[in-house]
Amino acid sequence: MIDSTGSVIYAALNGLAARQRVIANNVANVETPGFIAGRVSFEDSLREAIAGGDAADTSVAMRRSADPVNVNGNNVSLDNEVVSLTQTDLGYQLMIRALNNKFGLLRTAIGTGA
Repeated sequence: MIDSTGSVIYAALNGLAARQRVIANNVANVETPGFIAGRVSFEDSLREAIAGGDAADTSVAMRRSADPVNVNGNNVSLDNEVVSLTQTDLGYQLMIRALNNKFGLLRTAIGTGA
């Protein structure tokens, strides 16, 4: 049932879920001395995988933030994390809507309607 569109949506949802976990970890450690925030990137890898014809080749990369640190050596900015979480949530909602639309088309095609 998973075609190329479904594979792209699946890969994007995996990347967004990984980003959401890292953001949650960053927020949980906002006051931890010496904690360096994490960042997740997968969009470039997803683009390359789509261009190569196989979204399953997408890799999710986690790296440490290069943002400046404050007095206690921590570089988590709660404002930046909230913005990133909002962007991630919007991307996740978009992917879920795309998946729902895809399944709606399948239902219509097999005659069960919706």
